[in-house]
Amino acid sequence: MFWHRIHQSLYSGFIRHQKDGARVCTRYSLTSPPEAVRAFFHAPRVDDFPPRYNIAPSQPVLIARNDVLGSPELQLVRWGLIPSWVRDPRALRSTLVNARAETAAEKPAFRGALRHRRCLIPTTGFYEWTGKKTARQPHLICLKDYDLFALAGIWECWLGADGSEIETMSILTTAANGDVSHLHDRMPVIIAKQDFERWLDCRSGSFDDILDLLRPLPDGSLRAMPVTSRVNDPRAEGPGIHEPAASPLLL
Repeated sequence: MFWHRIHQSLYSGFIRHQKDGARVCTRYSLTSPPEAVRAFFHAPRVDDFPPRYNIAPSQPVLIARNDVLGSPELQLVRWGLIPSWVRDPRALRSTLVNARAETAAEKPAFRGALRHRRCLIPTTGFYEWTGKKTARQPHLICLKDYDLFALAGIWECWLGADGSEIETMSILTTAANGDVSHLHDRMPVIIAKQDFERWLDCRSGSFDDILDLLRPLPDGSLRAMPVTSRVNDPRAEGPGIHEPAASPLLL
C-alpha cells in the first residue's frame, strides 16, 4: 500500500513531464528471476518480484546497495531522486530521473549521494527512442554477452516533518558509445561486475576513487533492436513489450 500511494500521488506529474521518452534512460526492464538477481549481487535475500518489461519513473524499483554494516542488500526505492533538503516533494514539478556523470559531483542535488549513497540498478535492458515526437520508435538495448547487468545510480532519503520517509534513486548517464550514439547522444553508466564492490563502498566519503568508472562501455558491448511502440505507454507491461517492431513493408 505504501508504494501504491506514492505512485498514485506522483504519477500524473510524471506523465505531463516526460511521456514521450525524449530524455535519456527513462525506461528499462528487469526480467531475470529474483534468485538470479540475488546471486548476481551476493545479497543474502531478496523479496519475490515478477518480471518487469517496462519500468518507468515514479515506480518502485529494485536497487543494490551496502547496508550500515557494509554488506550488500537489495531494496525497493522509488525512481526519481528527491533531494533531502526539499521541503515538500508534492511541490516538485518533476523528480530527478537522471544525473549527468560529468557534473553530478558539482550539483547540490547529487554530490552528497555520490559521496555517501551510491547504488546499482539491476536491469536486463534499457530503452532509447528515435523518430519524430508524434511517432517515436523505441529501441531495446542489451549487453551482447550477458542477460543481467547493472546501471550506476545514487539514492537519497527524504524525511518529512511528520516522520514520513521516502527513499528514491537516480540513474547516472554519460556520453553514448558507438553502439548507442545513432539513437541518442547519452546512455546510462554501466558498472562491470568486477567493479561492484568499489562502486558501492562509500566509507571514504569521497568520489575521487570511482570517477574512472563513470565512462561509456567500449564499442561493441551492446546490441540494440527496435521494439513495439507499446513501450511508449508507461502503463504497458508483459513480454509482448519486447516484440520486434513491425516492418513498414508489412503495415
